[in-house]
Amino acid sequence: MTILAFVALTSGFAQNASVKWGEEFKMQKGSTDLSVIYADASGVYVKESHMALKSYFVVGATMRESAALIKLNKDLSEEYRQDFNKELKGKDFERFFFLKDKLFLLATEYNKKEKKLTLFAAPVDKKNGELSGEWKEFTSWQKDDKKDDINFNVTYNSDSTKMVIVSSIEGKEKNNYEVRQFDNTLKQVAKPIAMTNEFEPKTFQLEDVLYTSNGNVVLVGRVYEYQEGKKKKSKYLDFLKYNIRIHNDKGELVKEINTEISGRWLISTKVVQIPNKELVIAAFYSNEKKGKEINGILVQRINPVSGEVVSTSSKEINTKLITKLDDTPDETNDDESRSERKERERLEKIQNEEDGFSKFMIFRNFIYTPDNGLVILAEKYHHYTYTTTSYSSGAGGMGRTTTTTYHVYECGDLMMTKMDFSGNITWFHVLPKEQREVIQGGSSSGFGGGLGFTSGSNFFNPSEFNMPFYAGFGVLSGNNNASIIFNDHKKNINTLELGQKVKKMSYFRKSECFSVDLDLTTGNYKRNILFSNDDVPTAMPRLASGIGKDLFIIGKEDRFLGRSKIAIARVTLK
Repeated sequence: MTILAFVALTSGFAQNASVKWGEEFKMQKGSTDLSVIYADASGVYVKESHMALKSYFVVGATMRESAALIKLNKDLSEEYRQDFNKELKGKDFERFFFLKDKLFLLATEYNKKEKKLTLFAAPVDKKNGELSGEWKEFTSWQKDDKKDDINFNVTYNSDSTKMVIVSSIEGKEKNNYEVRQFDNTLKQVAKPIAMTNEFEPKTFQLEDVLYTSNGNVVLVGRVYEYQEGKKKKSKYLDFLKYNIRIHNDKGELVKEINTEISGRWLISTKVVQIPNKELVIAAFYSNEKKGKEINGILVQRINPVSGEVVSTSSKEINTKLITKLDDTPDETNDDESRSERKERERLEKIQNEEDGFSKFMIFRNFIYTPDNGLVILAEKYHHYTYTTTSYSSGAGGMGRTTTTTYHVYECGDLMMTKMDFSGNITWFHVLPKEQREVIQGGSSSGFGGGLGFTSGSNFFNPSEFNMPFYAGFGVLSGNNNASIIFNDHKKNINTLELGQKVKKMSYFRKSECFSVDLDLTTGNYKRNILFSNDDVPTAMPRLASGIGKDLFIIGKEDRFLGRSKIAIARVTLK
């Protein structure tokens, strides 16, 4: 079945966007992850992860992660599918890595006797997806103690011309970190950068690492402290503060950034580097240590070379700041309907109460504008789990108890604001939405366990299965406009401001995929329907990949019988 859909968005101020769906193809049975990883003039590359047999015993077996590479042509139809189960035998798949004009398959192998973890790479021919060379060992790590943990993450340098590997060997003592660079021949460039800090490993969590254009390394971490529990001799770790440090290419400390505000407590922080410009640190803060709401926002611009603060802006934020979408007067006019008047009055009441925002609001995207401003997109996000237990009787009184875990993801209101170079808020909007996605996790019983999963939040342990799948949003930005894309209930087509009623979306198969077209200068925006998920495999905008001027969205249709069907959409700003 071929799905080709072109839908033009209409907006008086924003760039139009078009969406094109390619042909459906089947997802391999047992797949755990699917993502668009690269696109060039020849087509689009998709990674599909799955589990494969690692070793087999009489009483059981062990599994390892494996992967397949799927190539789609310019029309988004499947060109080839290459599975690497055979090539990965004895190794654990890590990722595909595109570097300049080359593609590598990365995998690891652990030697238990030597307590050594080795990272290998093999070149892949992009024309047919087959390996074009032998495995090459290009870096490794040695444990001092078998209880040590080796963590690493593979990323890019500031201009994506080098591979950067950030690693840590964590034990009972200090946190040690190392950064190495490799070119597209997998040859190490310059000397490794070694860094350490004084925190006890359990009280420090690395949240992000940035490799700046001048070769400096920025480490962003969360520092915790032990607190006394309710029971005797019981202690727990409580979040204390953020720690942001800039190191030079020799590992020496250049600057420790102070983000603390007297009488304020940071709730969440995000650090980004604007291409060829300064570092930007943004943080939400509360007026109370364990406050239930956000009361302000801190934005610092940092010189990435010296670490010196270029500017600092600390602004109180509350519902009074919400900017109206139009310039019409507040007085009721003859053309205003009763429902419109009620919505206006509800918004005015919200503004007058000057309340803070949910403590679950987290940063999602930063868009640097041509006038040196910064557009910040944040989302109300809450993740929690619950379990259910069921009992079934068996022959001879042998019953069975099964416990199932459910992961709940609530993706709510979308905050949009712009700060100019001086740190002043030029416009401030909150678009109401209410998405709820429930995903069944592992099950356990007296007859054995099931496959479970974790949802990490640190640099070395990102969310393992990219959850949630259908809730959340994706962003495609142009010169002075952006399209914010998400699944929502069709009855919310005219829901644009707080005060308007919003319909909860939990059954995404029957949702519409909307685009909110945002003018980055004025802050005005409109909501349009891109397509209906009734007509295509259900879109996953939050997991979309922005590559160049295009945004690639995966659509997935789950089936009780047979394999899931997949299709890829390309969203383009005109």
